[in-house]
Formats: sequence, C-alpha cells, structure tokens
Amino acid sequence: MSGIIQKYWRDGAFVTDSWRHAEEDDGGAQVILPLATYLALSLEQRKAGANRLGVLILPGEKLDSIVPDLAHVSLIALAFPAYNDGRSHSKAALLRSRYGYTGEVRAVGDVLVDQIPLLLRNGFNSLEIKNGVAIKRLEDHVDTSVPIYYQPATTAATKPAGYSWRRVPANS
Repeated sequence: MSGIIQKYWRDGAFVTDSWRHAEEDDGGAQVILPLATYLALSLEQRKAGANRLGVLILPGEKLDSIVPDLAHVSLIALAFPAYNDGRSHSKAALLRSRYGYTGEVRAVGDVLVDQIPLLLRNGFNSLEIKNGVAIKRLEDHVDTSVPIYYQPATTAATKPAGYSWRRVPANS
C-alpha cells in the first residue's frame, strides 16, 4: 500500500483507525476478514472475536450468510471496487432497515466525494477513503450534501415530506 494515501472518516470527522484488512494486518487487535475467511471460522471463534473481527463483503457476495452473526460482528465493510458499482449501497440499506444492524458499516474502495451523501443516507457511518479529491474536500469541510431527495433512505428525513415521492421511513 505504499504511496497510497488512505484516511478514515467516521461520524463526520477523520479518525485514527485501529481496523486493518487481513492482508495488511500487523498483529493489531482488530482485523477485517474476507467473508469466506470469516465464515470458515467456527461459531465459537466468531463469537469470541466479536469486538476484534470485522467482515469484508464484496458486491457479488450475498448478505444471507452473515445475517445469523450480525449480533456479534462489530464492523461490516462493504466494497466499492469501482465508483460505478452501487451494489454495496443496497447492502448497507438492507443491513440497517431489514436486519436492524446497529454496528459500524464502512465503505471501502473507490469512494468519491459526490457519493458521500448517498452513502450516509443508505446507512454507512464510516468511510475508508483513498481518493485524493474526496480527502481534500472532507478536510476542507466542503458541504457535499444535496438538499432534496426523491428516494427514501434508511436515515430519517430532516423534516416531514410534503410530497408523495419524498417518503419518510416508518420508524421516524
């Protein structure tokens, strides 16, 4: 990973992050495992590692296999291998709305600044950013939000919708 700038953004600010991907793990306390590696662990190992094991889910992998473990998974990293692959947006929304997951949902990969508002609306609360423009805009506190949305989201609207296409989640 030499030469690549990588920063972690969580809940509105850049943070120092202790999570490492399995291939770059330096023996730290928290490691993000590929889904297949995580599922190869015994149930006892997965439960014992609740605070130190995260799971990386690629766009083509299904959420079904991880759903029984959601209660003891601290972090789910959803991959964006290319800026135009949005399948992980759907997975984040499903984790929050259908499965009630309250842990950390992280976007990893090709995360661009103009995607950040939708990432946050879909349930992501942390970003692993390698894109220099995105890092700079977040460091400069450039507001990338969009004031009006047509689609519903997993996060509550800031004010009640006045139009049928601006739906508000039932739990708000």
